[in-house]
Amino acid sequence: MTESAPAPLAPAPDLRQLFVGMLQVALSAFGGGLSAWSQRIVVEQKRWMSDEEFLTGLTVARLFPGPNQINMAVYIGANFRGLPGALAALAGMLLVPFTLLMALGLLYFSVHTLPAVDRVLAGVVAAAAGMALSMGFKILGEYRKDPVALGLAALVFVALAFGHLRLVPVVLVSGPIAMAWYWPRHPVEP
Repeated sequence: MTESAPAPLAPAPDLRQLFVGMLQVALSAFGGGLSAWSQRIVVEQKRWMSDEEFLTGLTVARLFPGPNQINMAVYIGANFRGLPGALAALAGMLLVPFTLLMALGLLYFSVHTLPAVDRVLAGVVAAAAGMALSMGFKILGEYRKDPVALGLAALVFVALAFGHLRLVPVVLVSGPIAMAWYWPRHPVEP
């Protein structure tokens, strides 16, 4: 059985496309699952990046302080159009969702005592958890080819989930180890 070649990447997006693409991510992921929606839109639908490029960006975004998807929007925008691209992608990610969030916040505080609101929010949380799991299984395909990456991921998972270690020390230890292991090595010429 032969594996088909991935579809070619689309041309680099312009500033308007970056804004609209990140807006689509932000609005699609309302309630959670931003990483999954971001991967689906940026990699699968728009074909701006390969899975590997997306995972690299997501790793970088998670290493920096701040919300991962805000960092990811900046990474995507800067990757294609530099500072103007980063600003366009950031605006797409924040402008409309922030406005909607403020309006919904006002609405929530007027109806938050109703039991039906609590049940609806429980359903939203379950859907968001499903989206996060979906993203995890999608990126697992890339890692299956690399036993070291699987091992590092498993060690970090065990340290956080069962060892109850804090995130920052785990990142400070595992991050440099992973970077050292995957640092590009060039063959020494004779």
